[in-house]
Amino acid sequence: MPDDPKAIVPPDLLIAPKLQPGDLVRLVSPASYPDQPHIDSYIETLESWGLRCDVSDNVLGKHGYMAGTDAERLEDLNKAFRDPEVRAVIATRGGAGAYRISDDIDFEAVRSDPKLLVGFSDITFLHLSLFTHSRVGGIHGCLNGDITQSSTKQLLMTTDPITLVSNSTAVSAAVKIEGHAAGPIIGGNLQSVSTSVGVRMPSMVGAILFLEYHRKGLGTVDRYLTQLMRSGTLDGIAGVALGSFECGRGYRDRGWTIADVLQDRLGSLNVPVLGGIDSGHDLLDQHGNSNFNAIPLGSVATLDTHKGTLTVEPVVK
Repeated sequence: MPDDPKAIVPPDLLIAPKLQPGDLVRLVSPASYPDQPHIDSYIETLESWGLRCDVSDNVLGKHGYMAGTDAERLEDLNKAFRDPEVRAVIATRGGAGAYRISDDIDFEAVRSDPKLLVGFSDITFLHLSLFTHSRVGGIHGCLNGDITQSSTKQLLMTTDPITLVSNSTAVSAAVKIEGHAAGPIIGGNLQSVSTSVGVRMPSMVGAILFLEYHRKGLGTVDRYLTQLMRSGTLDGIAGVALGSFECGRGYRDRGWTIADVLQDRLGSLNVPVLGGIDSGHDLLDQHGNSNFNAIPLGSVATLDTHKGTLTVEPVVK
């Protein structure tokens, strides 16, 4: 492994402009629906940053567990991407349903006017599809919790890189394979990434895979990782960065922990792996709100296991 690897930068990566005070941001619900206080909180946060904010037609829609029908949610998302006044799109929440519309986005509109989508969990499906079809990055984040708000604001409104230091007390910090790696960072929720194989996964050659997960069950994590590996999706990857796997804290299955599963599966890839990145579902504040470091997806990242750092370049200009 070279000491100073060179990142393979996607030559056709489209960079969105950073947000400026007065810019308009739209709240959309591409997956499940939030409640009104949640919307009010998001609007208050964005306005405190000096931004303007509006909401999509079906932001509070209900169709089963989703925020309106597939057609309604897709139309809301496409309206936001097509509107030249809207400069960023914020998903109100994850949940379920984004996978049903992620492959029908107006990718031509996205390419003609790049703007960032902010969201995580089920929104991972949208991030993968937007990167695959439009070569536009995004932000694995939200507007809940002080840490998430601060890092999301930085990624939206500045061109400063973000450096995350491995948290030695995190469950995934026990997983480490020494080395350096550099490349575009792609990924998000493990379940969403694994179930995108064969549908919307971009090439991972030269990329750093970012994964986080939030449900107990070692066999399930094993199955998702094995699906990624056996499908050939991870052929040629440069490295792996592991976010929160706190769902496995204190849990053993016949002697193994979640760290054992991750080390066993990812170790066979023969690439650097750095755990302990504080980003993902299970990191909450005292009020139970998501509170983690946002990560720019699609941008170039440098992973250094010796220093225990993951540094990601801005995904705006």
